[in-house]
Amino acid sequence: MTAFRPLMLALAAATCLASPALAASTPALVPWPAAYAPQAGDFKLTAKTPIHVPAGDAEAKTVALQLRDMLVRAGKPSLKIVEGGVIPAGAIAFKRSDSTGERYDVNVGVSGVTIAAGDRKGLFYGAVTVWQLATNGSALPAVSIQDAPRYAWRGFMLDSARHMQSVAEIKRLIDAMAAYKLNVLHWHLNDDQGWRLEIKAYPKLTSVGAWRTPKGADAYRPAPAKYEPYGGFYTQAQAREIVAYAAARNIMVVPEIELPGHATAAITAYPELGVTGKIPESGMSDWGVFPNLYNVDDATFAFLETVLDEVVDIFPAPYLHIGGDEAIKNQWQASPKVQAKIKELGLENEDKLQSWFINRIAAHLATKGRRIVGWDEILEGGAQQSSIIMAWRGVDRAAEAARHGHDTILTAHPQFYMDSRQSLSANEPPGRSELSTLKGLYTFNELAEGMTQEQARHVIGVQANTFTEHQRTAKRVETMVFPRLTAVAELGWTQPARRDWSRYSTGLPVTLSQLDTLGVAHDGVPFEPEATLAPAGNRLGVSLASALGVGEIRYATGGKIPTATSPLYSAPLTLEDGEKLKARTFLNGQPLGAVRDIDVSTRALNTRVSSQLKFCGETVPLRMEADFPREGQRPVFMTGNYRPCWVWEGADLAQGATLTARIGQTPFNFQLAGGRRIVDFNKPTTSPYGELVVRKRETSGPTCEGATLAILPIDAAAAGKAGLSEITAKIPATAGVKDVCLTFNRPKREMLWALDAVTLEPNN
Repeated sequence: MTAFRPLMLALAAATCLASPALAASTPALVPWPAAYAPQAGDFKLTAKTPIHVPAGDAEAKTVALQLRDMLVRAGKPSLKIVEGGVIPAGAIAFKRSDSTGERYDVNVGVSGVTIAAGDRKGLFYGAVTVWQLATNGSALPAVSIQDAPRYAWRGFMLDSARHMQSVAEIKRLIDAMAAYKLNVLHWHLNDDQGWRLEIKAYPKLTSVGAWRTPKGADAYRPAPAKYEPYGGFYTQAQAREIVAYAAARNIMVVPEIELPGHATAAITAYPELGVTGKIPESGMSDWGVFPNLYNVDDATFAFLETVLDEVVDIFPAPYLHIGGDEAIKNQWQASPKVQAKIKELGLENEDKLQSWFINRIAAHLATKGRRIVGWDEILEGGAQQSSIIMAWRGVDRAAEAARHGHDTILTAHPQFYMDSRQSLSANEPPGRSELSTLKGLYTFNELAEGMTQEQARHVIGVQANTFTEHQRTAKRVETMVFPRLTAVAELGWTQPARRDWSRYSTGLPVTLSQLDTLGVAHDGVPFEPEATLAPAGNRLGVSLASALGVGEIRYATGGKIPTATSPLYSAPLTLEDGEKLKARTFLNGQPLGAVRDIDVSTRALNTRVSSQLKFCGETVPLRMEADFPREGQRPVFMTGNYRPCWVWEGADLAQGATLTARIGQTPFNFQLAGGRRIVDFNKPTTSPYGELVVRKRETSGPTCEGATLAILPIDAAAAGKAGLSEITAKIPATAGVKDVCLTFNRPKREMLWALDAVTLEPNN
């Protein structure tokens, strides 16, 4: 917790949104400041507006140049910077104050703007606030702001191990982080799937460990694609460039070097580091949890210490993340040598050995002036008191860490995991199926009930994470991360009493426009209208709603594009079968999300995409995409890896029906967590390529059991097709409304059939 909490509470009590009229005219500021006092009038920013900095103040001049650049990117004029002398009339003036750290004051009047802070960080955040005010309209509203953050750690974790981002793309993310006062980039640089940082002492880490051969359904088709190795790495010079770029924007880069697990890439490069001494048979192309751990030999510690010494030399942050999560200990348990080490050290079990392992690394890093950060698993065998715990498995883990006297950062799954989907829409990008909505994240209570005041002081921040198994491009990363990361920014900066969903959501058009200015992609799907069709005599009823319920829905028929003046949706529509309907969400006259083209047809009424079917077969399905085409949009399925099944609830089969399934393939490339999960599938009986089995579901559990209604064989054309195929069958008449369950039989584990959509058209 920051030292400014008493000040923040006082400011929060002293100033608030006093009236609905004030709220309506409040500019979009994210994160919302500690104290905001509106004044009369506004300040007109023109091409003649100078930016003034004190004579000889190099830090203030650097921030002034950054402010000018941000304003230019937002379409404002390039302002002249004036150093020293009397502050010109109508200037944006930087001043020094006696404040410390990230605190700043901004005062906007009709005759000028002042940004005051004692530290460069405060000057920068004052400049960011002025930029946000300037992007709210043609003039800056007159206001007095005093501000300081709630938490010292306001972070974002970027996984570059599964999929890489270019230096330019990472800089773009840093710009967006800085624009909302986030101050920690946690950089995930190695994992089972790749080692991404040049280590001069061990060049094979990147010449071998940075490259993998992708898996995919194409590899199992009659004419397999020729895959090029996927990978790459950041040179030390590039890493230093990113560190310097981030530091100039008040962002500290904290590297993560995973140990003792998630080590497959390193062990592939140097097999002697592993428990078996052999190159892992699993390869590096799978997602999931691998069983490959470092061994506990002194030579392996010498390797790790040498690696970490190079990492420390690149990254000046006082913290280094050592991972410590998901270390499946099968190999340690099976190794006589490791077991002998446990006995020699007098340890109880493998969890205690992991703690010994991590504490040995922590002791080495302490000699370099570094404090370790680890995922909350490092608590399981005991952790050094100085270790910072990232509580990813829930708020209760943060409470547990605090009870043991550890500083902790809350990064709870799924809410803070930016690879979780943002709505239930079928148009969301691929990723984890658990929900993390913008509103749910913004209103998240990050302190556990029952946590004492002393324990709460150990919560030093919040962090969002994005793991990139399903984010193969930087634009995909941005789309999954924004605008949710702006909500995390406010959680980290603004006191709970000052957060207000109505105020924040009302400003979303401005926030999204700011992201556009920064060139950052963002997800519009949760704002967009979703349609539900229902029979309405010989016509069709259409209900519209957006996932977030923000703004108002406008619609148009006859192929027209809806505008802010189009008819307002207020009740279900009744339309002719085949009538063209388009809808869009607007807030304050500004569009949110894209125009949604709605299929108003009997076939659409009788069709459900995979995300609209109830999923069975495993607890947490995934939104997985096909491995084709190489570039561009790919089909996305709600599916799973082990024994997926889909249920159409309430299917009316009284007259029988024609079932048409649109199907595709996804790669099976998931490790099985050391044998803790079993892939169970049936071999096909009607086709060597696979078959879809349709059953009348007679159980309510996670399985698909019941009388078989149809078996749809999959032919060679579909099996060899890099795209979607359709298969059809007649379903016999059965009395009453039934749940229909669908599963695939397949010839081998290495490929997965998946449902894209199912149509059930009743027989006349």
